[in-house]
Amino acid sequence: MESFEIKEVKAREILDCRGNPTVEVDVITKGCSLGRAQVPSGRSTGRYEAFELRDGNNRYHGMGVLKAVKNINEIIAPALKGKDVTKQREIDEIMIELDGTKNKSRLGANAIVGVSLAVAKAAANALKLPLYKYIGGLNAHVLPVPVLDLIEGGLLAASDLDFQEHQVMPIGAKSFSEAIRIGMEVYHELGKILVKKYGKHSLNVGVEGGYTPPGMKDPREAFEVELKAIEELGYNDKFVLSLDCAATHLYNRKTQKYNLMGKEITREELIDFYKDLVSAYPLKSIEDPLEEEDFEGFAELTKVLNIQIIGDDLFVTNMERLRKGINMGAANAILLKVNQIGTLSEALDVAEVAFKSGYGVQVSERSGQTEDTWLADLTVGLNAGQIKTGITRSERIANYNQLLRIEEELGNKAEYAGKNFKTPWK
Repeated sequence: MESFEIKEVKAREILDCRGNPTVEVDVITKGCSLGRAQVPSGRSTGRYEAFELRDGNNRYHGMGVLKAVKNINEIIAPALKGKDVTKQREIDEIMIELDGTKNKSRLGANAIVGVSLAVAKAAANALKLPLYKYIGGLNAHVLPVPVLDLIEGGLLAASDLDFQEHQVMPIGAKSFSEAIRIGMEVYHELGKILVKKYGKHSLNVGVEGGYTPPGMKDPREAFEVELKAIEELGYNDKFVLSLDCAATHLYNRKTQKYNLMGKEITREELIDFYKDLVSAYPLKSIEDPLEEEDFEGFAELTKVLNIQIIGDDLFVTNMERLRKGINMGAANAILLKVNQIGTLSEALDVAEVAFKSGYGVQVSERSGQTEDTWLADLTVGLNAGQIKTGITRSERIANYNQLLRIEEELGNKAEYAGKNFKTPWK
């Protein structure tokens, strides 16, 4: 067992895909197994997320993470030396106690989650297991539906679209590899259509690689051109549409109204707008359709729309908020972001409660991603059935490539979630 004992924990400041600093952590065992994890960072964040510790000085416009790195190297590392890397929950609880705050603001959630993920990777490597099998065991076999962000708006793009992501989901594919192939074909076909209709600047992309057509203001315009691209390729029966509205960022707390397409509208008017979208388009999933405090509105929307309603800012991968939503019937799926809560153990607990309550789990990246691919392994380890990790740019493609490798490794045991993306375990 000595080979599983932690010999060293060390952290450093690296860069994410936006050129902002983030944390990278190495956990090294006495048996010379290395677990290296990189921490993603969000731009569109909920107020109840665990605290991301930044330096706040002149370096990198205040975005440096040397404080978090120091906390790992000087506080967390000594506390974990000699601990068994396979004792994930014990190690996570040690870090939670070391921090001592509800939102991990003393040491920083970015410090804690980096160590937590690196520990899991070190354990998997020490046991000579792929990470997805270490997380999910022998039953890890479901390849997720990729939620492809073709057209971007909101805080993710310099465009006039209020909603953040206008997505397609290839649920009619027979395998993950087919889903990625036809998804990318539609992406490139869409580019040709956008250039003809909105000009060459349509090919400029947002944070996650989705197009940002100038002059496009209405989500229905985005849906129309996406459906045209799908139709041009003969894939009508292969795709459905989905949305990430990030409605908290459209909400005015003073007026208690939403700003959409230049107009101020009420919650009821916004719900009616969603009803119209669902009746007019093959829209099967909406993330954060209302602001992060409106559990009652989420419950109403979940009741009237027979589609997947995802809580991201609503739940922030937080057990207390998820249980409240389950009790109220608010949403029927959760967006799972490990850095929102701060440790792998807590994220796995949240996913388990969601599954047991019949809620879908969409595992998600952040706008500030790195080249690390633990997200892909986590998704398969959970048999979650759906992953949101953008569309292009190398840090997004890295996770798709990892899923292709996992699919190959699983062989005929691999099962693509497809039309059962919300409840692939049933």
